[in-house]
Amino acid sequence: MLMKPIQYARSALKTLRSMPANTSARIVSKVEAYAADPASQANNVKALKGSDDIRLRVGDWRVIMNDGVVLTVTKIGSRGSIYE
Repeated sequence: MLMKPIQYARSALKTLRSMPANTSARIVSKVEAYAADPASQANNVKALKGSDDIRLRVGDWRVIMNDGVVLTVTKIGSRGSIYE
């Protein structure tokens, strides 16, 4: 199965660079796993109310993505601050 192309927003990349390397590697691998097979992350993905975006849960971190032709990662943040 082909993996969907992944695009990161500038703010998401900035967040990834500022966090510990092991955490950012875990987030990137979860996003890649979702792009390759969305069903593999089904228990960690939820649709967000009021928008077309979805949320991927990675420990205490949340990844806000838009799943279209290209999987676009728009925001990455901690559990408490991501929805503001």
